[in-house]
Amino acid sequence: MQFLCDTTSRTPIYRQLIDQVRHGVARGKLRVGDRLPSVRQLSRELVVNPNTVARAYTELEREGTLITQQGRGVFVAPPRTDLTKKARRKQLGERLDLLFVEAVHLGFTADELQAMVQDRIGQFAFVEEKGNE
Repeated sequence: MQFLCDTTSRTPIYRQLIDQVRHGVARGKLRVGDRLPSVRQLSRELVVNPNTVARAYTELEREGTLITQQGRGVFVAPPRTDLTKKARRKQLGERLDLLFVEAVHLGFTADELQAMVQDRIGQFAFVEEKGNE
């Protein structure tokens, strides 16, 4: 995956990197176990301070998106399952509420929003459903 940084953006570079990794994982461009460039390598490629890349990697590791294996590198971690299903549903529900508020303020109908969600859902790499056991 190619990383980019926009130095003219108001978004800090470390935040841009975090967002790119998270989007890459969500869209299936980065898969569990994929190795990311080292801090030094990525900072050289982007011509940014290594501390900027390290900060992004640290934040992503803290949230469970990345895992560092000493002496081997930084890898995409498996999805977090440390939260209960109830806690994960609550967290996602709060974010959905923000989406719905924004949709209302932008003047979308429920049907329009539902159609947009349906159109875009295929662009993301969702966890496969497990069979009923």
